[in-house]
Amino acid sequence: MKFAILSHVQHFKKNAMLWAYSPYVNEMNLWLQQVDVLRVVAPESKHTFVESENILQPYQHDNLVLETIPSIDFLNFKNTLTSLFQLPIILYKIFSACLWADHIQLRCPGNIGLLGCLVQILFPWKQKTAKYAGNWDPKAKQPLSYRLQKWILNNRFLTRNMQVLVYGDWPGVTKNIVPFFTASYAESEKTALHKRTYSDCIRFVFVGSLSPNKNPMKSLEWVYQLQEKHELTVRLDFYGDGSERDKLSDFIRKKKLETIVKLHGNQPKEVLKKAYQVADFLLLPSQSEGWPKAVAEAMFWGAIPIVSSVSCVPWMLDFGKRGLFFETDVNKTTERFISLIKNPDALQKMAELAANWSRNYTLERFELEIKKLLKPQSL
Repeated sequence: MKFAILSHVQHFKKNAMLWAYSPYVNEMNLWLQQVDVLRVVAPESKHTFVESENILQPYQHDNLVLETIPSIDFLNFKNTLTSLFQLPIILYKIFSACLWADHIQLRCPGNIGLLGCLVQILFPWKQKTAKYAGNWDPKAKQPLSYRLQKWILNNRFLTRNMQVLVYGDWPGVTKNIVPFFTASYAESEKTALHKRTYSDCIRFVFVGSLSPNKNPMKSLEWVYQLQEKHELTVRLDFYGDGSERDKLSDFIRKKKLETIVKLHGNQPKEVLKKAYQVADFLLLPSQSEGWPKAVAEAMFWGAIPIVSSVSCVPWMLDFGKRGLFFETDVNKTTERFISLIKNPDALQKMAELAANWSRNYTLERFELEIKKLLKPQSL
């Protein structure tokens, strides 16, 4: 099978290998087990390659080619003008890859995904998948380009022979919209859950980019209030990096929290796994999500998520039976948490429900579903 990926993800070349963002590549390597020849249409980063197993991973395939295209955006007049001049060559390379491929995969949402959505209309007979990694919620407030991608993908006249993989089960979608998931752990990793008492020191973990969208400061301030106002003994570990790190460091220093709050930076999978196993709760008050991988991973190990009610998260948490939500009024979140922490049996039950749900979505099941998606079918 000749397989083409159309993506906005930045790629790097080093040691005769093609590298990109770890979660994306780890997923794609599972798809590529079924692929003979691969062509990736994506930007090649101009930044210096820093080989870090915590952030980047190489594709595992012996027969692949990167068709380099420019990165484009329309955030200001200069970038818009430059991007418009670059569109012809990008469209030509996307068209050529689609013409060449037996199976086309779009990675959405993104500017390259939008161009792919438009070009794929010209290939109604080709087998295609689209991975929509963002929020498919029809009611979500999103940029015009995102809404346009969703409209094209949901239109069976324009989009044929394509299965569109989305996170969550949403009303009003067409036959080609397939509720999907992602996976991190194998069946063999289903070991017994760590016994939690929810007393003494309550352990929180934050896993994700330290960016405004993920609201790491909201997590830190909330845990600080639990300690100061409610006199709880707490510990909070941050795993990830980003623009908010300095702000977090300043808060930790000013409030003298060095003994209870740690910034670990980006860490490999095994380190995160151990962190989930001993944590009582995962904090992730994001503004937006697709499939929040950290939430599913934490649930796998019985760490109860305390997260924003966005995208498919309410469905993942069974609307509060498998975790807690950060309310707009943070005081309500605190009241709910304080009442639960006094009932360890209820928390233990919640942790078990979370783990039982997450352990349905293993790597073995993921690979099986991928094989089904690559079988020829007409939609």
